[in-house]
Amino acid sequence: MAVLPMKRVRIAALKTDRKAMLETLQRLGVVEVENPPGAAADEVFAPSDRSEEAQQFKKLAALAAQALAVLDHRVPEKKSLLAALDGRRRLSVAEYEAQVARRDEVLAVCRRITQLDRENAENAAQLPKLDSQLVALSPWMEYDLPTDCAGTRTAAVLVGALSGEHELQEILEKLAALAPDADRLQLEIIRATQVQTCISVICARAQLAAVSDALRRIGFTEAPKTQKRPAEVAADLRAERQALVDARAKNEAEIAAFAPQRGQIEFLADYFAMRAEKYEILGGLRQSQRVFLVEGYVPAGQAAALEAHLEARFDAVSVEFADPLPEEDVPVLLKNNAFAAPVESVVESYSLPGKGEMDPSFVTALFYYVLFGIMLSDAAYGILMAVICGVLVAKKKNMEPGMRQMLTMFCYCGISTTVFGFLFGSFFGDSVNIIATTFFNRPDISLPALWMSPLNSPMKMLAFCFAVGVAHLFVGLGAKFYMYWKDGKYLDAVYDVVFWYLLVGGAILYLMTVPVFTSMLSLSATLPASVGKAAAIAAGVGAVGIILTAGRESKNWFKRILKGLYGVYGISGYLSDILSYSRLLALGLATGVIATVFNKMGSMLGGSFIGAVVFLLVFLIGHGLNMAINILGAYVHTNRLTFVEFFGKFYNGGGRKFAPFAVHTKYFKTEEDI
Repeated sequence: MAVLPMKRVRIAALKTDRKAMLETLQRLGVVEVENPPGAAADEVFAPSDRSEEAQQFKKLAALAAQALAVLDHRVPEKKSLLAALDGRRRLSVAEYEAQVARRDEVLAVCRRITQLDRENAENAAQLPKLDSQLVALSPWMEYDLPTDCAGTRTAAVLVGALSGEHELQEILEKLAALAPDADRLQLEIIRATQVQTCISVICARAQLAAVSDALRRIGFTEAPKTQKRPAEVAADLRAERQALVDARAKNEAEIAAFAPQRGQIEFLADYFAMRAEKYEILGGLRQSQRVFLVEGYVPAGQAAALEAHLEARFDAVSVEFADPLPEEDVPVLLKNNAFAAPVESVVESYSLPGKGEMDPSFVTALFYYVLFGIMLSDAAYGILMAVICGVLVAKKKNMEPGMRQMLTMFCYCGISTTVFGFLFGSFFGDSVNIIATTFFNRPDISLPALWMSPLNSPMKMLAFCFAVGVAHLFVGLGAKFYMYWKDGKYLDAVYDVVFWYLLVGGAILYLMTVPVFTSMLSLSATLPASVGKAAAIAAGVGAVGIILTAGRESKNWFKRILKGLYGVYGISGYLSDILSYSRLLALGLATGVIATVFNKMGSMLGGSFIGAVVFLLVFLIGHGLNMAINILGAYVHTNRLTFVEFFGKFYNGGGRKFAPFAVHTKYFKTEEDI
């Protein structure tokens, strides 16, 4: 329930221990290294440029990632639907060192996999070319000479095709008309189809020019040039094609044989990514001829353990701690109990606490689960959420912390949803009554609301939503009061919080004494006039206080009063904020109404066997969609109420997340406890 205090740390050690020291700090993951590449040099210490080594390790990591991509494409790994919840595989330090010892061997495997993949890509690019050549040669399979045969000294040979289907005599007549001086012309049709007519023409070499010109004029195009008979060339092309296919199959089989080494390649990708990060840090460390320094931040609670761990492992090491200076940009790390920790991700998605601000996680959690439960408000949906998320959290011991927090949050939201579902009498909508009426002819059976039914009492439900909203906003104001009081700003706490409590709270209490207002909201009681009088006085005191103090930074009284009057206008903002909580009613009604509609649709065919089958299908599909859509809606609007209405009353954020030098990997994690 707090922002953990940080200590500045400076670690000095011998350069001979630099590699082991950095690897130890990386596995511990408790120190945020502050000195980035380019840190300032002095007479003794200066950073060294290690960007070249870092870039080389990034390339090796990319090579391993490319090999994994090839394996995933060629030999996909079978994973369950819940594999994403398994988290990264754990390695002990001994297992880590054993894997490191095999890095060169596994790196050779990566190179071989990528080489085989490149060969297959090149072979695949050749196949369409060979196929197109075979298609181009297919009309000439019956021709007995190479198509590039030009003839003899006295005779010329022309081989080509005319578009469309033609008769022999028709072609001869056209040639005779276009080249009347050409005689003793020998023409043979090799193959004729509706698309083209393949021909061979033999003429005297002296008549070659005239015959060639005549052929071109009737649409003649030369055949593909081959030094062998087309049938022989086609056979060679088919053999070449088959060799490429066989080579691809062989390469695919060899790639598949590397599949059992997928885990080692995954480790290699993580290992070189870690090395690259380490060398980026190393390039920023200030170093002398024999000593290097590591400077940064560590959580105060882990400072002593860090010092003891390093001193026990290294003979010559100095670890010094100091409190950060007020002007330093100290990173933020949150620490909460099991109730509030799940909403840390919600707080972080808005912004971490700024300097001097409280951690809002606990006060956020107080209302977050309640708001979510009111919006979803179906007991069956809540039970499903709580059970599924709870089982996953319990079973998946190695789940990543962020995913565990989110599932735990939704488990708590499911419990809240279950409570409000029973309070409002919703269990898959009105499914209990529909099933009893349709299939058992018992319309008297239903799930009664333990408190009220929003569908039957919407105005009463709206009043409840407004009451929750007022409580939410007032707790936000209370958090603001706490921060002012903690910082010794006692008058500011009165001016900016107490006066608003009096004004807004007094106005609300006064409205509760007006019969028209309470009747409109279907409230069963109206407060007595004496309460209204006291509330009006309190509201008046609050309004006067705000007018006199809202512009207190101005020395001119006229400007101060004007700013005070404008500050009182801020009550319209409170009205808008309170009205925003009507979305609790809207989303709660949407969940119940849609569920009821699906129940009605499913029961339209009555209680027959077919009706039961149809009801079951509509029930499963309809409620599955309704649950998914409204869980998303409840999550989005709960965040909206938290970020805009609640945080707007006291929270600014702007903190920087604690980012320790740690093992940032994708597949494995190696941890060293301190």
